[in-house]
Amino acid sequence: MRISRIVIQNYRGLKSVDVSVGDDLACIIGENNTGKTALLRAVQICLDVSFPSMYRTLVREDIHASIDISHPNQVLIGVELTGFEGVVNQEALVATWKTAADTARIFYRFRPRLSVREALQNGEIQLGELTLEDYQWELKGGGNPATDLTEISWDDDDIGESVRFSDLQSFLVVNLPALRDVESELRNFRTSPLARLIEACEIDQVEQDALIAILDNANQQIEASATIADIADSIDASFKDVAGPAFEMDATLGLSAATFQAIIRNLKILLSDLALDSFEPNRNGLGMNNILYIAILMEYLERRRARGNSAGQLVLVEEPEAHLHPQLQASLLIALRSKGVQILLSSHSTQITSLAPFNTLISLTKRADATIASSNLAANDQLSEDDIADLERYLDSTKSNLLFARKVMLVEGAAELFLIPALYEAVHGINLERVGISVVAIHGVHFNVFAALFRQGNLEKKCAIVADADLKPSDAGDEFDVDVDAPDLAALRGNFVEVFAGATTLERELVMQETLPMLIAATRQLGAPRITAQLEAGLASLEGGELDIDEENALLTQLGTAVLNTAKRFGKGRFAQVAARYASLSTALPQYIEDAIDWLNE
Repeated sequence: MRISRIVIQNYRGLKSVDVSVGDDLACIIGENNTGKTALLRAVQICLDVSFPSMYRTLVREDIHASIDISHPNQVLIGVELTGFEGVVNQEALVATWKTAADTARIFYRFRPRLSVREALQNGEIQLGELTLEDYQWELKGGGNPATDLTEISWDDDDIGESVRFSDLQSFLVVNLPALRDVESELRNFRTSPLARLIEACEIDQVEQDALIAILDNANQQIEASATIADIADSIDASFKDVAGPAFEMDATLGLSAATFQAIIRNLKILLSDLALDSFEPNRNGLGMNNILYIAILMEYLERRRARGNSAGQLVLVEEPEAHLHPQLQASLLIALRSKGVQILLSSHSTQITSLAPFNTLISLTKRADATIASSNLAANDQLSEDDIADLERYLDSTKSNLLFARKVMLVEGAAELFLIPALYEAVHGINLERVGISVVAIHGVHFNVFAALFRQGNLEKKCAIVADADLKPSDAGDEFDVDVDAPDLAALRGNFVEVFAGATTLERELVMQETLPMLIAATRQLGAPRITAQLEAGLASLEGGELDIDEENALLTQLGTAVLNTAKRFGKGRFAQVAARYASLSTALPQYIEDAIDWLNE
């Protein structure tokens, strides 16, 4: 059984969220303060029997700021479930929650209590007089399938059957917060996944008795030591003296009480590598201990499922990338996906998003009015299966930044990626990332695939497409046919997408009196003396002020051809990389790039 849909209304910063979950893995992404943690807490409120009930009674900060609680309203959190048919325990759990074949739902509401609703109806309480004390929470399942979760209003009373916490005990929810003390949790018997794993192994009584005998024998040998016995006697005497005759107890020294529970409580994980042998996890770094903790937990969940007496399990993970370097992040995600346990994780890691299947990405985006847009990115009718496959291959750990950026500038290749941020900072003294603009190279001209992401109901954020006029990929041959491969840029414009194209190519557009010092330094550094001399002579002519407008344009065209040929000779990416080193020598940048950034900054 797994979650197939999550609906949230008015909870914390999430005014209205409705997302489908199409996989055992759901990767919730977005910038800071978009509600990723709130979404996971909402799922806990619905399904986690161990989640303290005090947190189900909401405080004002848990209710969306737009809600006036003096007027009757509600916070609603609903979860739809699927995949339980044919599994006896799971079918029994959701029997009264079903709304269709292999579909069930459970939902939480925080709304005016029954007596208050009746008083409102009778006119005993007026609108605008309610306080937080007039609200209470309820947990229900099922209901009329014709009424969607998003259509349930605060005064709907005949919706669903009450859910008992005792029923939910068979559905295990494990929550791993971002800032967790793994060492402490491994030591704590109540929270340790190791203790759960040992119990799930169901060690039979014969083996338990044998282990107890070993511990008892060890205690006897320790007690037989003269020094240990002397220390034990002195502690016993001192304890009785301090406590007094009325409260005295016997004290001795030993490894532990000779019981099976004591053995479980005192078992410790020992690790070894090439540097150390048999060391405890407290010698490990935080990252490896996180991996160890999750590995034990996954083994426990696997054994729990194999026992067949549970009704499902769910793991909520905040920022699994914490304290992990990129290769360990990749290894962890691959391992999690192989366990057959549904996992909802929140992440800021481009390494995680580069490895997660595209259909697992749930995006939370902050709109201009501070509300949050939510969507499963693959649930986009403008994306074909081929488009999704392209995006899945494309979104490596660097390009995945477009999923997290507040505003995006899509460019063709490495040349723009190197030069645009460097030039803008040199000319304006502003770092583009600091103002929320990420420049992302798509390494081609297939902007249509990416433009489809930036739309209502998907990534609701600004995207500026910055392209050359010829729409010719930098690595394409001279026989490139624009009509066959290039998208219609004008058709890509929309509420969130605008297009800015140069008159020619980037290298030609860069050639201006204000940028020639940068280009001269770059060609000199690359070892192109003839081009350097040509650019220097051109700069001198422009600075002389003796050229008319036609002569100036002709000279710039000539120099633009020379720069383009030089960039092709050394490689456009390499040329731009070197030029960016000398960006501080420039005092302007091409107007179409300025226009793109101005639009993003509006």
